[in-house]
Amino acid sequence: MLQDSPAFSGFSTDDVDAARTFYGQTLGLRVSERDGMLTLHLGGGGTVLVYPKPDHRPASATVLNFPVEDIEAAVDALVARGVVLERYESTDERGIQRGWGPPIAWFADPAGNICSVLVTS
Repeated sequence: MLQDSPAFSGFSTDDVDAARTFYGQTLGLRVSERDGMLTLHLGGGGTVLVYPKPDHRPASATVLNFPVEDIEAAVDALVARGVVLERYESTDERGIQRGWGPPIAWFADPAGNICSVLVTS
């Protein structure tokens, strides 16, 4: 029934301007805006809607995953742009979790939503 629908996901933010700056300038994604909402244009043609929500609460799970070939290079690039990696008991000194599935590192957007970079191949 929905196999041909151009589906997309979305998540909320409490500050559209901060989200635009973070996703557009810090992460380097193409970002468009319409009706007070952002569309993140992802590699491969996918999109994600970022919408304002006055009583926003960060999502309780990772909202956006960015597959990368070299996690160390991705982490270095993020840190160089001022991104602070999340630290958990399972992450190493660089903020990368290894050995439980693919190598992965998490970071929060300005609204507290969690994103990741991870090796998928």
